[in-house]
Amino acid sequence: VSGLLFQAKSCICHMCGAHLNRLHSCLYCVFFGCFTKKHIHEHAKTKRHNLAIDLLYGGIYCFMCQDYIYDKDMEQIAKEEQRKAWKLQAFTPTVVSHYQCTMTGIGEKYSTWEPTKRELELLRHNPKRRKITTNCTIGLRGLINLGNTCFMNCIVQALTHTPLLRDFFLSDRHKCEMQSPSSCLVCEMSTLFQEFYSGHRSPHIPYRLLHLVWTHARHLAGYEQQDAHEFLIAALDVLHRHCKGDDNGKKANNPNHCNCIIDQIFTGGLQSDVTCQVCHGVSTTIDPFWDISLDLPGSSTPFWPLSPGSDGSVVNGESHVSGTTTLTDCLRRFTRPEHLGSSAKIKCSGCHSYQESTKQLTMKKLPIVACFHLKRFEHSAKLRRKITTYVSFPLELDMTPFMASSKESRMNGQYQQPTDSLNNDNKYSLFAVVNHQGTLESGHYTSFIRQHKDQWFKCDDAIITKASIKDVLDSEG
Repeated sequence: VSGLLFQAKSCICHMCGAHLNRLHSCLYCVFFGCFTKKHIHEHAKTKRHNLAIDLLYGGIYCFMCQDYIYDKDMEQIAKEEQRKAWKLQAFTPTVVSHYQCTMTGIGEKYSTWEPTKRELELLRHNPKRRKITTNCTIGLRGLINLGNTCFMNCIVQALTHTPLLRDFFLSDRHKCEMQSPSSCLVCEMSTLFQEFYSGHRSPHIPYRLLHLVWTHARHLAGYEQQDAHEFLIAALDVLHRHCKGDDNGKKANNPNHCNCIIDQIFTGGLQSDVTCQVCHGVSTTIDPFWDISLDLPGSSTPFWPLSPGSDGSVVNGESHVSGTTTLTDCLRRFTRPEHLGSSAKIKCSGCHSYQESTKQLTMKKLPIVACFHLKRFEHSAKLRRKITTYVSFPLELDMTPFMASSKESRMNGQYQQPTDSLNNDNKYSLFAVVNHQGTLESGHYTSFIRQHKDQWFKCDDAIITKASIKDVLDSEG
């Protein structure tokens, strides 16, 4: 059987060119025929080749008995060949439709796509690839607000324009292993990406996505206003849990030790160094993170002094206007050494007693996509308010000063320009900004997304409008 199949140049019906329709292969000669249109039947009748194998499930059909026949040896061969095919497909990219991915049939789940004669003809006459021009709108699509769901819509816009996530879903890399694919958030995201990049301009209605979010993150259920940052973390968590079938059981080089696409893109490692004030012994822990939450001036927590660049200088790509807080300021405060004080003594492993200590956070491992969350909503026993402090952020951000490896080059959190300015390993390009207008009680979320270089758009639920870089950088963030 294997010998016959290897001689075949392509798995399509030799009579009508179809690649589905229950394709069968003759066991006497190299001939493929579809069962649905009875082309394999015609071949069996004219050639008297009465045995054929179902290419989807490996069953043997006898045209004399007019039924599938069971043979123990053939079933064992089919299982072995199927195992080899799955192993092969784990390492070679295949084009599989979303419909096939969600089918419960074992064979159909991994069926590869073969072009029909009509499709091959169209490809020959249209060899040019679609190019992205300055006026191209591919990937841009509004989202209908289903009742205070702007918090979800703005995050969905950011995720659908995350380059690596887009590449993953548009190449059908997700293999669903859930018993009910209709409850899989990753399958729904796959559908969403296809909708966004289909070329349709009418707004998409994300009702299935909302239902799945309510099902798997019950704290977000209901029509009241929700927090976009909370939705982002909940969505990443559910996507991570539903991606189990995509990592092939591999351990990854990230603090979550998970090879799913979410952890590959969004997971970083935050290093916490606690230094004893008596023996100067250092205790280090590294925790995974999906985002970095930053305090702002105006909050009830003491804030790090503003940078010395108030003379209009540029630090890390950010223009310092007198009194303006920058994203770099926030990161500098986040990574400064903090004295824990006598009320928060920690047992030192060196002194074997409770001592005062200092704690410092740095980046041990940076994620591919860095999410920065400005803590604008302040909730305390006495206070519930929104902090509207303007924070400037750059188009390009160098995270080198905040790395654990460059900790020694910083003295007490004071900024020093990195000597190696040519190192691009820790540099990031801005591609999405989420904004909140209004108050805690009554507000609205919108987002800016970068479609391609220097092409920015504002996404306000169903409405998408062109935006300038100035609009983006001047926004509240």
